[in-house]
Amino acid sequence: MQPANNVMVLYTGGTIGMQASANGLAPASGFEARMREQFADAPVPTWRFREMSPLIDSANMTPAYWQRLRSAVVEAVDDGCDAVLILHGTDTLAYSAAAMSFQLLGLPAPVVFTGSMLPAGVPDSDAWENVSGALTTFREGLAPGVQLYFHGALMAPTRCAKIRSFGRHPFAALQRNGGVSQADMIPAALHYRQPKSIAKVGVLPLVPGLAADLLDALIDSGIQALVLECFGSGTGPSDNPAFLASLQRAQDQDVVVVAITQCHEGGVELDVYEAGSRLRDVGVLSGGGMTREAAFGKLNALLGAGLETSEIRRLVELDLCGELS
Repeated sequence: MQPANNVMVLYTGGTIGMQASANGLAPASGFEARMREQFADAPVPTWRFREMSPLIDSANMTPAYWQRLRSAVVEAVDDGCDAVLILHGTDTLAYSAAAMSFQLLGLPAPVVFTGSMLPAGVPDSDAWENVSGALTTFREGLAPGVQLYFHGALMAPTRCAKIRSFGRHPFAALQRNGGVSQADMIPAALHYRQPKSIAKVGVLPLVPGLAADLLDALIDSGIQALVLECFGSGTGPSDNPAFLASLQRAQDQDVVVVAITQCHEGGVELDVYEAGSRLRDVGVLSGGGMTREAAFGKLNALLGAGLETSEIRRLVELDLCGELS
């Protein structure tokens, strides 16, 4: 946890650097100059700046963009940077930070994501306080790994989510519990230097009376994995033979199905209720206390690494970077 002396700032766009356009706020270039003016005399680490291309509203974030972001982080560290600050829009910030936690396993430098709820320069903006706070954490020293910084708080991105669309505290650490074992080693294919392919991961929240044909349509769409957002501790329509048959068909086709809870607190324990154990019987895996963001990012990394399905199924239920602990 040595203080950082050479920080790379990666600017992806987002509200923090947006300016008014004919159609509303939009990502804008020129943020480096504004940042240098703001921190000209500030006691922050030496930093460099890279503008990602294209600059985007984070609502347009994709797993393909994550791959460009992973490459930019690796290039920065190889070029002598000892920390990386990523400026990102808040709408999908938790998704990106969680995904990069798995994309950058083994990286020997800290990476911090931050952004703002209001653009830099407008009244009551939180932009400069978040950037300043994030840079200060580097000066004080951070352990390697990915973290999310917002309004004075450092959070583990695999354990938090955006819970508000307003105010200075949009992110919160969720009280999730998994009770699943720690991985004894990280497969070489998941090392941060190994490029990842783009995976196809679906997400399906259960609602009362969900028809099996909706699940069939997802399976037939070509997805490689599915995050199944279950009720409570991991229950679903266990009295619906067609629904269970669809899940069995997913397993037979090597589609990895992972159950997480829709609840803000707690986690999945598939064997507590019959309605959960029947999901286990047709191949559904327990996501423990994983958030939707963590489960989605983890599956993208595991599938993108080209691991065998049996190895992916094993690693889903093992903790890789705090997502289950």
